[in-house]
Amino acid sequence: MDEFNRILEQTLAEFIAPTTAAYAMAAIGLNLHFGYTGLLNMGQAGFMLLGAYGFGIATMAGLPFPVAILVALAAGTVFALILGMPTLQLRGDYLAIVTISAAEIIRWIGRSTWLQEWTGGASGLQGRDYKDSFHATSPLGDGRMALGPLEYINTGSDSWWTRIFAWGLVALVLLFVWLITRSPWGRVLKGIREDEDAVRALGKNVYAYKMQALVLGGAIGALGGVLYALPLAIAPDAMSRTMTFFVWTVMLLGGAATVFGPVLGSMVFFAAYMLMRTGMRAVADNTGIGDVITTSNVEQIGGMLVGVTLMLLVIFRPQGILGNKRELAFNAH
Repeated sequence: MDEFNRILEQTLAEFIAPTTAAYAMAAIGLNLHFGYTGLLNMGQAGFMLLGAYGFGIATMAGLPFPVAILVALAAGTVFALILGMPTLQLRGDYLAIVTISAAEIIRWIGRSTWLQEWTGGASGLQGRDYKDSFHATSPLGDGRMALGPLEYINTGSDSWWTRIFAWGLVALVLLFVWLITRSPWGRVLKGIREDEDAVRALGKNVYAYKMQALVLGGAIGALGGVLYALPLAIAPDAMSRTMTFFVWTVMLLGGAATVFGPVLGSMVFFAAYMLMRTGMRAVADNTGIGDVITTSNVEQIGGMLVGVTLMLLVIFRPQGILGNKRELAFNAH
C-alpha cells in the first residue's frame, strides 16, 4: 500500500510540475504553428533552447529578471524571422525538414566549443549561475509548505514559487492566444490552414500571416524554454529531437487547434508517463520479471511506448481529447 501511495503521489505531482508547464507552453506555441496555421514545424526544441540560453546568458550578464525574459522572447523572435524568411514558401514535409535541421544546428552550436564561454558547451549552464534573480522575485520567503500530499520548499528550483510562476505565465499566454485566435487575424490563420490559395485570392498576404504566426509561436516556445530551465539546468542535449517529439505528442493528445488542449495534453501525458515509469520500476523491483524489465531500461521502454501512443493518436484520434476532427487534417499545406 505504501508503494501504491508513493506512485500516486508522484503521478499527482506531475500535474503541476514546472516541466509540465514548460511543455504546455511549448505546445501552445506549436499549436499556433500547426493547429491554427498548418505550419509543420518539427523544430520547436530549437526555439526552447534559444529561449533558455537567452534567459540564462542575460541573467549571468547581470540583467534583471524581467529583462532576461525579454531577451529570451527576442531570441525566439529573431530565430523565427531568420528561419521564416527563406522557408515559409515551402509546404508540408519540406518545411518540416528545414525546421528540424535548424533546431539541430542550434543544438550543435550550443554544445560546440566555439561559444563555450557563453553556452557552457556540451555541459551547458548550471542552474546556480542564473537562477538567483528569479528566486529573488519570490514573495513566499523561506521554509516549506504542504498542500495535501504535496510538500515543497517555498523558494528555490523545485519550489512552490517555481510552480506558481510557471503556471501563472501559462495562464496569461493562454488568455492571449484565446483572444487572438478569436479575432479576424485568427480566422485568417485558420483559412490559411484550410486553403491558403483561397485566402490569397481574397487579397490577404499569406506570407505575412505565416511569418506572424511563426514569430508568435516561436516566442511562446522560447518562454517554454525559460520555464524548462528554471527548475533544472540548460543543457543542449536535453533540448533535442526528443523534446520536439514530446511537444508534438502533448499537442496532439490534448487537441490541435484548441486553446486548452496543449495544457490538458501536457498534464495527462506527463502524469501518465510518470505512472508508467514508476509502475514499471515497482514491478521490476518486486516481481520476477525484473530480469526482463530492469530499472535501467525503464526510460527506453517508456520512450518506445510514447512513440506507439503517438502513432495510435494519429491513426485513431488525430483530433485529440478536446479537438474537432473536422477541423484537423494531416495534409498540411
